[in-house]
Amino acid sequence: MAGETNAPGADIPMPGLQDMQHWTWVLGRAQQLMLAHMAEQMKKAGEEGEDRWSRIAEPPEQFVELSANLAGMAFDPARFAQAQADFWTKSIDLWARFLDPEKREEGADEAPADRRFAAPQWQANPVFDMLRQAYQLLAEHMLSTVDTIEGIEPRQKEQIRFATRNMVDAMAPSNFALTNPEALERAIETKGESLLKGLENMLADLAKGQLTHVDASNFELGLNIAATPGKVIRQTPLYQLIQYAPTTKQVFETPLVIFPPWINRFYILDLNEKKSFVRWAVAQGFTVFMVSWKSADESIADVTQDDYCLAQIDAIDTICELLDVPSASAIGYCVAGTTLAMTLALLTARGEADKVASATFFTAQVDFTEPGDLQLFTDGVQLKLAEQLGEDKGYLDGRYMAATFNLLRGRDLIWNYVVNNYLLGEDYPAFDLLYWNGDTTNLPAAWHRTYLRDLYGDNKLATGDVTIDGVAIDLSKVETPVYIQAGREDHIAPAPSVWKITDHFSGPLRFVLAGSGHIAGVVNPPDAGKYQYWTNAKPAESFEEFVAGAKETPGSWWPDWCEWLAGHSGKKVPATGARKPGKGALEALEDAPGSYVKTA
Repeated sequence: MAGETNAPGADIPMPGLQDMQHWTWVLGRAQQLMLAHMAEQMKKAGEEGEDRWSRIAEPPEQFVELSANLAGMAFDPARFAQAQADFWTKSIDLWARFLDPEKREEGADEAPADRRFAAPQWQANPVFDMLRQAYQLLAEHMLSTVDTIEGIEPRQKEQIRFATRNMVDAMAPSNFALTNPEALERAIETKGESLLKGLENMLADLAKGQLTHVDASNFELGLNIAATPGKVIRQTPLYQLIQYAPTTKQVFETPLVIFPPWINRFYILDLNEKKSFVRWAVAQGFTVFMVSWKSADESIADVTQDDYCLAQIDAIDTICELLDVPSASAIGYCVAGTTLAMTLALLTARGEADKVASATFFTAQVDFTEPGDLQLFTDGVQLKLAEQLGEDKGYLDGRYMAATFNLLRGRDLIWNYVVNNYLLGEDYPAFDLLYWNGDTTNLPAAWHRTYLRDLYGDNKLATGDVTIDGVAIDLSKVETPVYIQAGREDHIAPAPSVWKITDHFSGPLRFVLAGSGHIAGVVNPPDAGKYQYWTNAKPAESFEEFVAGAKETPGSWWPDWCEWLAGHSGKKVPATGARKPGKGALEALEDAPGSYVKTA
């Protein structure tokens, strides 16, 4: 009938002249941004030279070989057929529910477990609900199909599963503007400015070659992050040594030196006043030193594992001489813990084991038979890529390692930010941990390749095939008292792998399993009241046996460690003279956190 307006879209208001002008401006601005970005990238490509980019772009021989192998893989016929049958049955059921509104309501999820689809729009709108369920069904099928592959090594199957999982995460409908109802609604509400802001964010990240997680303007090193008072008292081409100012009238006689991993900045242990492990340790009466490693450049491109071990010994010797004490306690975090194990063995072989009163290992590995997800990046293809990326200047750009670690948790550290900052155009959060995560450090390329090949690949440290400074490293000779911390949910250094330290050292050991993972499991101050930790007073022959008889204690493991360390730290002495930074034989060179941590 005339006058009826039941046609689809009849209720949608026509845009006015002002709206049309605004959307025209948005599209024009977007075009300007993209053209400017393309021009800048073409300029950079010309400056870099075509040869370098063509070498990097050329697929390594190993990749070609791997691709050929994948193409010829065999599947378990019965399991593959069952997976296909399940997929088609579920697909037909999904379409039946989509076409029948009553069935669709009966099969609706009460609350999707997947956070990507938690917004009500993913269920309220039948089209997006269908899109979500179809994607989840396809993702489940693709991942289950990997399990049907036969005739390959377990490690290769894990690589395929990892690649499949990342591909599945990348193709999620939530990652694209036209298939994300939240992004579409935001674009309409803001008249396209959310997409324009998201485009600006994306082009800025493309220009710097790194995904942004946080608004860096909210942080300043030495002011509101890495701000525990102290002084740099020694500087070498490889590291700066920071001594922190005491906050107690008396301190333990034996000082403490912390060796953080040089693949990250040291201030993960000094984020802010409430989260700082350094500040807390100082408050417990320890004289605390921190090594701040230099981000690799041409001047240290040729350093090796030997240099890092010798640097640890140099720091220990410097501290002992400064304070006139026979020994220091040491902490090694992640890769620096692996190196600390070598250092202890080297000192033992030299007859100098008593230089280290005790050693603490944060999520460190010495036996790489079960090394975790990072082993997926240690095959010939990855080593070839790392070699190509580092061959020009001798060091590996820190953005490469940042991308690697982000891929290990792609859904949380990549696609979550693609949606929030590119599609929704949201402001970046002010989160100190994310600021640290994006503060990348360059690595010596030769050391990086050797580390991956000799330790992750050939497990030479555990088998006794490593030499440092010409000395064979035998971990079984180490009798230093050791405290070992592992994270229950650690995907970088899995707890069962960290446990293997107990199979190699011969001295007294205390193993503690902390709640959470590689970072939050370590950075867990007592006042936060988060997580828990497990201990086992009885000797355990395996990690499984330890867990079976472990006692759970709520909260942080820091007090447990503090009590243990106090037992290896001697008497209390006045916090005067050389116990104060710059008041001893070594003058203060600059305020903490120093200049090395600020270099690119």
